[in-house]
Amino acid sequence: MSTSGESGRVRTGSGTNTNTDTGAVRTAESMLDRPLGQKNHSRGGKTRRVKQSLTSPWATFAAIIIATLWTIPTFGLLVSSIRTPTEIRSNGWWNIFVDPSFTLQNYADVLTVQGASSENLGSYFVNSLVIAVPAALFPIILATMAAYAFAWIKFRGSGALFVLIFALQIVPLQMALIPLLQIFSQVLGISGTFPAVWIAHTIFGLPLCIFLLHNFISQIPGEVIEAARVDGANHTQIFFRIIIPLSLPALASIGIFQFLWVWNDLLVALVFSGGTADVAPLTQRLAELVGNFGRNTERLPAAAFISLIIPLVVFFSLQRYFVRGLLAGSTKG
Repeated sequence: MSTSGESGRVRTGSGTNTNTDTGAVRTAESMLDRPLGQKNHSRGGKTRRVKQSLTSPWATFAAIIIATLWTIPTFGLLVSSIRTPTEIRSNGWWNIFVDPSFTLQNYADVLTVQGASSENLGSYFVNSLVIAVPAALFPIILATMAAYAFAWIKFRGSGALFVLIFALQIVPLQMALIPLLQIFSQVLGISGTFPAVWIAHTIFGLPLCIFLLHNFISQIPGEVIEAARVDGANHTQIFFRIIIPLSLPALASIGIFQFLWVWNDLLVALVFSGGTADVAPLTQRLAELVGNFGRNTERLPAAAFISLIIPLVVFFSLQRYFVRGLLAGSTKG
């Protein structure tokens, strides 16, 4: 009977260890959401005040005004993309409400091979995807590991090093273009390739990503980390099984910003890609699409609106994480 009882206790303990990571994550989530609970009435009151201020009629009215002002240029771009060249040159896009007329010829000229101004637009679109996806993932991966180290691994000089990394945001990236280009071309020999563009975007995006992720990861309750350590988890297990699941909202938010910044970038990609058609992004083709002396201006709105498709898909697919990431920690204290 004693042996059976001991084996039963061993099985129970094994089951508990199996669910340690899940239980730790749930505990951390509940502790992170504690300001919304009923145990801490002062924090709960602050949360209610924040919600009331964000849902007041004046806040709603301001949000509508901002959304309208933000949407008007995009709507004007859409209208211009479906107007004829003569109408674009003769009057503004708002005249469509007086004399409505539509054409899809601009999109046909942009998407099909009909001359030098529209040639190979699809390949530039693929180049932008090849540049944007790794250039968004690499800094987030490295920044997450660095943020965890700064937040939960104590080592000598960590505070000074974190301040130094944060201070790198002050340095204009234009100052680093020529030194980096010299290193890529003369030392590494990768100038004009995708890895050169990935490394450049990763370097420029790391300081802000580390700073934002550190602020989020450092707010994870220390009791969860200590409980995982008591259960025998090392830093790798804590990072992948606790930190990463709890940081998904922040990772999604930063991922959206980094992806949009890389997708819309022209300067960095143009400098390190060499301007060749094999590596250059879509933004470079948009700049060249008009041609000499302002010809084919009617194609530019159509091409620009096509370039908005991927950012819109990324944003709406990660919108719920984006909102959670923005609000994370807003009720702390």
